[in-house]
Amino acid sequence: MIQLGQTHTSVLTVEEVHTAAHIGSGDMNVLATPIMLALMENAAMLAVDQELPPEQTTVGAFIQSTHLKPTPVGFEVIATAQVTNIDGRKLQFHVVAMQDDTIIGEGEHTRYIVDRDRFLAKM
Repeated sequence: MIQLGQTHTSVLTVEEVHTAAHIGSGDMNVLATPIMLALMENAAMLAVDQELPPEQTTVGAFIQSTHLKPTPVGFEVIATAQVTNIDGRKLQFHVVAMQDDTIIGEGEHTRYIVDRDRFLAKM
């Protein structure tokens, strides 16, 4: 059963493939904002996945975040997601990304619980 306050932390060591210059979201060799957001989403997904039956998963629907500080290649980024609201199938999370003891990004993320087969059948 998913509960308020549940958390998960996902970790990424920044490599060249994670940089803004590599993925095309910018031209500098620092952690790309889309990669930071993906790490936040990953933390949210993993915060609740063990509570769902195998035929269900969650899908991201909304994310809003700051990206406050650049992170160079070789440094570790830690993203933590905490369940802040449960409204039926709609789950809301507070997400924070950190490098060492510094917040590099923070925001809100919404995911929905879906049936895998029914979701894929919509394609």
